[in-house]
Amino acid sequence: MTVRPDPHLAFVRPVSPRTPGACEDCVALGTPWVHLRLCLTCGKVGCCDSSPMRHARAHARHDGHPIVRSLEPGETWRWCYIDEDFA
Repeated sequence: MTVRPDPHLAFVRPVSPRTPGACEDCVALGTPWVHLRLCLTCGKVGCCDSSPMRHARAHARHDGHPIVRSLEPGETWRWCYIDEDFA
């Protein structure tokens, strides 16, 4: 079996978190978050799917930025929202 790289990796850019340590949208709304995800296209920090507002997924859908990286300490995995798989 041949494993092909995710074609959406073309969206990945060198980024820095715009709001390190906080979900940008949750801060604006005053809502809680569980875990943080970093958009690897623009650097927006959003909350995970376990969070009430799921801002990282909403950003991926709305802005067309499919790949995020976990911002949790010790985690380096990436997720593609289009393929619903690790990238």
